[in-house]
Amino acid sequence: MVATTAQQPFTTARIPAGSWIFAIRVWLATILALFVSFWLQLEAPFTAAVTVAILAEPTRGQALEKAAFRLTGTIVGVAASIAITGLFSQARDLILLASAVWLGLCVFSAKLLDGNRAYAAVLSGYTVANIAIQQIDSPQHVFGASVERGAAIAVGIVSVAVVNVLMSAPDRQSSLAVQLAAIHRRVRNYASAAFCGEGDWVFLALVRDIVGLRPDVASVALESSSGTVVSAAARSAAVSLVAELQAARVFNAGHADPEPEASAWKMRELLQRDDHVCQDLLALRSVKWPSRLQRAPVYCSFRIAADTAVRAALWFAIASTLFVWAGWSAASASLYLVATVAALGVITPNSRGFTAIALVGGPVAVVVAGILEFIVLDGADAFPALAIALAPFTIGAAFLVPSQSPVWSGLGRINLIAIPTILAPSNPQAYDPQAFLFTSLFIVAAPAVLLAAQMLIPPVSCEKQRNRLLAEARGELEPDNRNGETREEAAFRDASRIGQFLSAEGTQDNRAIAEMLALFDRSAMIRLCSTKLTQFADGPLAPLARQAREAIGTRDTAALRAIARALRENASHKDAIEAETAACLVLISDTIDRANRLNLSREAI
Repeated sequence: MVATTAQQPFTTARIPAGSWIFAIRVWLATILALFVSFWLQLEAPFTAAVTVAILAEPTRGQALEKAAFRLTGTIVGVAASIAITGLFSQARDLILLASAVWLGLCVFSAKLLDGNRAYAAVLSGYTVANIAIQQIDSPQHVFGASVERGAAIAVGIVSVAVVNVLMSAPDRQSSLAVQLAAIHRRVRNYASAAFCGEGDWVFLALVRDIVGLRPDVASVALESSSGTVVSAAARSAAVSLVAELQAARVFNAGHADPEPEASAWKMRELLQRDDHVCQDLLALRSVKWPSRLQRAPVYCSFRIAADTAVRAALWFAIASTLFVWAGWSAASASLYLVATVAALGVITPNSRGFTAIALVGGPVAVVVAGILEFIVLDGADAFPALAIALAPFTIGAAFLVPSQSPVWSGLGRINLIAIPTILAPSNPQAYDPQAFLFTSLFIVAAPAVLLAAQMLIPPVSCEKQRNRLLAEARGELEPDNRNGETREEAAFRDASRIGQFLSAEGTQDNRAIAEMLALFDRSAMIRLCSTKLTQFADGPLAPLARQAREAIGTRDTAALRAIARALRENASHKDAIEAETAACLVLISDTIDRANRLNLSREAI
C-alpha cells in the first residue's frame, strides 16, 4: 500500500525515478520559450520562462490541463484588472482595496474547487496584482501590459506542448488504470478482513487514495482523442470504488447479524457494488464509455472558504498598508509576490508553511541567480551561452519538483520560477547590479511581510477546519440530493470530506475520526433507506414508510426495528423489496446506535 524507502532512489527528498528526463524537458521548453520570445521581441521574455516553470508537470495531460486553466485564469484576471483600473484609475488606495477584495473572492472560489480549477481561481486573483498594481501609476498601460502577458503565456504553453510531444512525455491513462485496479484489490482485501475486525486506518488510507485521484482523472481528458472516454470511465470507477468500500465497511461490520436475512442481503449488496467496479474497470481498459456515467463531486465547506478568503484579503491589505506607509516607490513588485504566495498557499494543506518555504527558497534563488548572472554568464550576450548556462540551474530545480516531500518540491518550484524572474533574460542581456539587488529585495521582502501578516492574523487552523467539517457532517441529518446526485455520487462527496479532514495537518483525534466515520456510515444508510422507502410512497405500506422516515429523523431505533418487523411480515419471500427494506432499517438502527454511543463518549469527555 505504501512505498518503502528502498523503492525511492533518494530517501530524503523522495524523488521518483525518471525525474532527470522530466527536468531535461523543462529545460528544453524554457530555452524554446525564451528563443521564441526573443524572436517576437516581447517586452518580458522571462514571463514565458516562468509559464514553463508553472506548467512543469510530469505527465502530458496534467501540463495541458494546467495550461488550459492558466489561460482561463489569466483572461478572467486581465478582465478584472481592466475593470478595477477603469473604475479607480485616479485613486491608488481604492485600487489596492479593490485588489484585496478581488483576491479574497478568488480565494473563496478556490477553496470550493480542487486541482487545477483551484489554481485557475487563485491565478485570476493575483493576476490583478501583477497587472493593475504594477501599472498603478500608469493605468493607460494596463491593456498593453495585458496583451504582452497573454502573448508570453501563450509562448510558454506552446513551448511546453511542443517539447512534450517531441520527447514523448508520459501520459497518465495506462498508469491510472493500473492504479485503480490495485486499489480495487485492496478494497476486496479490506472487505474480507472486515470480518476479522480490521481497523479503520486501512479504510481511511483507501478513502484518501481514491479521492486523491480525482485531479488525475480529470487531467487524462486532454491526453488523447479518447481522453474524454477514459476520464469518464476512470471517474465512474473511482465513484464505484467508494461505494464498494462503504458497503464493505457498513455491511461487513465485523459482527454476525442476529437476522440471517439481513446478513444475506448485505452480502448481495457488496457483490453488486463489486460487479459495478469490475464493469467500470473493464470500460477503462477497453476505452469505452461506462454503462453508468457518474460524477465525482467534491465536498465544499463554504464556512472554511469564507474564513480563508477574509484572511487572504486582510494579509494583502496589511502588506499594502505597510508598503504605502513606508513610501517605497517600487513596492508594486513585492505586492504582486505577496498576492501570489498568499493565493497559492491557500490551496495547499499548510498556507503558513508554504510561505515559510517561499521565505527560505527566495534567498536561495537570489544566490543561485547571482551566480548565474555575474559569474557563469559574466557579460555574455549570445543565446547559446544563455541556454548552456541555464541548464544546470533549471535542470537542478526541476529535478526537485516531482519530489513527494512538500519541502523539496516547494523549493524546486520556487527556484524554477524565481531564477528566470530575477535573471530577467533580455536581448541583449542587461547586467545591472542595481536592478538585480532591487529584484532580489522584492523576492525576499514579499514572503517576509506575508509571514508577518500571517503571524498577526493566523490562517484557519487545522483543528478549526476539522471541527468545522465534523460539525457540518453532524448537521446533515437528511439526504439532501444535491444537484440530483445518485447515492454513489453522494458517498463520494462525503468521502472527499473525509479526505479534507485527514489533509488538515496536526495531531489527529482518534475519537473525532471515529465520529466522522460513523457519520459517513449514517449518511450512506439514510440515503439507502430513503431510496428503498420511496418505493412504498403510493402503496398500502405508505404509512409504514412515513413512520420510518420520521423515526430516522428522530433517531428512534426501537421504532425502526418495529417497522422492520412489520415490513418483513408483509414480504412474500426473503428477496422481496419489503424484506430488503426491513434489513436496511435494521442496519440504519445499528448505525444510529453506534453513532449515539460515540456521542455519549464525546460528551462524557
